[in-house]
Amino acid sequence: MEDVFLPIMIVGMLFIGLPWIIFHYVTKWRTAATLTNEDEAMLDQMNETARRLEDRLATIERIIAADNPDFRPSRPAAQDDDYTFDRRN
Repeated sequence: MEDVFLPIMIVGMLFIGLPWIIFHYVTKWRTAATLTNEDEAMLDQMNETARRLEDRLATIERIIAADNPDFRPSRPAAQDDDYTFDRRN
């Protein structure tokens, strides 16, 4: 009986268990690689917040430059071309 049980167990593990484990982790990998709707909404909100903060910083720099002619901003003003997004489905 033991002579038959061991080969059946090995064959079962190779042809059933191993593919099941591989397909399980491939499925997990595919679902983890995509952005959820919540993730996209959070990224959009963060992008909007970053743009508003950058506008505020530019306004503060203009006010300081108007009061102090020797003031120079630490960085050049951002252009609309500075931000490029590649949304892949």
